[in-house]
Parts: sequence; structure tokens; C-alpha cells
Amino acid sequence: MLRAGVVAVQGDVNEHAAAIERAAQLHGEEAEVVEIRQSGIVSDCDVLLLPGGESTTISRLLHGEGIAEEIQAHVEAGKPVLATCAGLIVASADAKDDRVDPLGLVDVTVDRNAFGRQKDSFEAPLEIDGLDDPFPAVFIRAPLIDDAGDVEVLARWDDDPVAVRDGPVVGTSFHPELTDDVRLHRLAFFESAMASVEAE
Repeated sequence: MLRAGVVAVQGDVNEHAAAIERAAQLHGEEAEVVEIRQSGIVSDCDVLLLPGGESTTISRLLHGEGIAEEIQAHVEAGKPVLATCAGLIVASADAKDDRVDPLGLVDVTVDRNAFGRQKDSFEAPLEIDGLDDPFPAVFIRAPLIDDAGDVEVLARWDDDPVAVRDGPVVGTSFHPELTDDVRLHRLAFFESAMASVEAE
């Protein structure tokens, strides 16, 4: 059974948990989803999700609760992470905001809310490397990746990267959980995580 941890200090947790369970069911597997609000849980997880929310709050709580170092160790061990919207800001190398202490998991620089405020939210069909058909990406107060370093760019919108992979970490500017399409969750971590579990 795949053990999936959703960082739940703040943000849209339930949608990600449901997406993991749907992805597992479609894959013919079972997934146990656990919510992470304190230290000591990450090390038992096969895959982690850093959801959207408010990046300064997420960053402060991750470091305050001792979870930040555990997430970094998770990635150093080669275990998958999916970081979405504010989660990408927290996972970045540079958030361009002194209120955010980034985890340095993804070699990108981001601009918070660069796509606009809540009223500027939109949905766009994205061509994503690894997916056969366009993905219905939902952008809500989305960050802009304005400098992509040593990463694989998986998707662009208006020539700007909006989905990247850096080793075991996939980061997106948009919210893949706000749709019934779970392909990105599978692309990000599911199959590779199961392969890792089966190999142990």
C-alpha cells in the first residue's frame, strides 16, 4: 500500500487526498493518505504533497514544527513530491519574498501571485510532457516561474514555465486537484512511488 502524506498545516488538503485515492484506484492499487501537521510523520511516507494555500503561513509553520527538514530529507532520499501553487513557492530555491524561507527543492525562482488576484483566476488546457491529451489546469493567484534553472520544463503557458520537474519533485503553478483529472498526480509520483515500494 502506498502511504501518501499531504502537508496539512494550511491549504487545500481534502482535494489532494481525494485525487490520490482516485489515482490509486485507477491504477489498481490502494493508497493510505495521512495529513501532516507535526514532525515525525514524513519519514513514514512514500510520497508527499505540498498543496496550495498561503505560502508565508505554510513556510512559517513548516519550519516552526520541524517539518521542513524532514521534507528535505525525503527528497534527498529520492522520494517523490508534488508541490502545487503556494507549495511550489515554498519548495522553490528563491521565492523573492523575505517572509518565505524556501526549502530549495526545485531550482526555480518564482513571483508570488504573478498571474493576478483571485478575480483573475482562469482555466487553461495545457500540453504537459508525459500526458497524451491537454490537462485542464486551474490557475488561482498563481505564482510565475520567472527563472527556471536546472529543471525539466513539463508545460508552459504564454511561454512561461508552469510545470517543472527537478529530480523527484514536480512543481506546478496551478491546482491539479481542482479537477476530476488525476493524471498529473500519477505523473508526479504515483507510479514511480509504487515502483519504489515494490522494490523494497
